[in-house]
Amino acid sequence: MKSMLALAAVLLTSVLVNAQGTAPARGAGAPAAAPKPVTEPVFVDHAKVAEALAKGTTMLSAPDYIVLGSHRTGPGQVEVHDKQTDVIYVIDGAADFVTGGTIVGGKASAPGQWLGTDITGGKMQHLVKGDIIVVPAGVPHWFKKLTTPDISYYVVKVVKP
Repeated sequence: MKSMLALAAVLLTSVLVNAQGTAPARGAGAPAAAPKPVTEPVFVDHAKVAEALAKGTTMLSAPDYIVLGSHRTGPGQVEVHDKQTDVIYVIDGAADFVTGGTIVGGKASAPGQWLGTDITGGKMQHLVKGDIIVVPAGVPHWFKKLTTPDISYYVVKVVKP
């Protein structure tokens, strides 16, 4: 657990030091207040981290990054983010993850965000506990198949202008 949190801290520190940008686009509904720039260290206690992983919620958000806890019990949809690079760190479980290629059935789900049903021509990577994969903005990606009953992972989204 300590090494997992240490890695998350390293990833988050990298985002805080290196990323610049604007707040990500929001879905339909009332606009959310724009996150404030980070000017001081940010701490998330273990209870909030555990809750975010269990529920798949946002832990931190700022104009240039978002930190999410994610938990899946099945495959997802194909995603493409025009202005977000995803840094994914698997903390438990395993899955077949596809990146690249061309999105099939892509429809805008929010400004700069696309969801689809399949990927043609992508590359399959088997992800297991401890793996990190970085998916640059604009690259289709997809948790195609879980090879364990579930998978838990952090996502650090680096938002570019």
